[in-house]
Amino acid sequence: MARKNTRNTQGVRRQARKAGTSRKVRSARNTGQSILGRALGMLPFTEEQLQKTFTLLILGGAVAFAIFIANISGATAVASDRFADMASNAGYKLQGVTVQGTDRMNEMLVHERAFGQQNLAMTRVDTEALREDLLTLPWVQDARVSRQLPDRLVVDIIEREPHAVLRRADRLMLIDPTGVELEAISAAAAEDYLLIEGPGAQAQVEALETLLDAAPALKPRVKGAEYVGNRRWNLTFETDQRLALPEGEDRAAAALISFAQADGVHRLIGGEVVSFDMRNPPRMYMRVPGRAEAQELELQEEDG
Repeated sequence: MARKNTRNTQGVRRQARKAGTSRKVRSARNTGQSILGRALGMLPFTEEQLQKTFTLLILGGAVAFAIFIANISGATAVASDRFADMASNAGYKLQGVTVQGTDRMNEMLVHERAFGQQNLAMTRVDTEALREDLLTLPWVQDARVSRQLPDRLVVDIIEREPHAVLRRADRLMLIDPTGVELEAISAAAAEDYLLIEGPGAQAQVEALETLLDAAPALKPRVKGAEYVGNRRWNLTFETDQRLALPEGEDRAAAALISFAQADGVHRLIGGEVVSFDMRNPPRMYMRVPGRAEAQELELQEEDG
């Protein structure tokens, strides 16, 4: 009987321990759920919104994985080609190009670039690549390409402005205000533009424009500019008289302003002097045909 009592006692103890463990597990579980619930309650979302968000994340991941697998297997390219063929057969194939904004450039260059694409299905026309290609044309400063379904492209061109003529060893080149070469030009047509020459002159076109702006009254009377020694300018007026300016942007501008003031007083342009030398301002040396010595005129420099 004593042994039987011992076994019963041990069984009761085991059941008690088991019940205690279950209570601890339930308590820990309830505590964890309570903490998680309080944490979720602090977020500015409802439980329904969170569920939708997690669902979207799971679906997005699945779609991304599917696209990844399709790209690896080549299914995307095949589907894209098939769709392009269907669009082309349905009439969505490039048939024409409307070019807008051109005045001087040859529009056929735009058509050649547009129709030169490998695939003419409208769904496969790469408008950005075509734009980048058009920007390589000399006359094109900027371009915009858009589709006009079902079968046309619209190309808006912003042309570069012709500014001057650059004399090269074998030809004359029309250039824009930044020195970009546009096209070859004849000597007769070049007479309407400022003629620029000399080694390194092409890179100094903008600086020359700034220099001429310093004397606006003289600017329209300058027909030629020679960049000498990669450091200074000789200007030629419409009367074929030449003015030698000093080195340095500030010194050259100051000398040109002084010359403009002297011309206003003495009417130098159009007179008997064939060349003016202002490389050593404020003195100006003038050469007159038939005279052994150059005349000298000292100009008063303005302060500042």
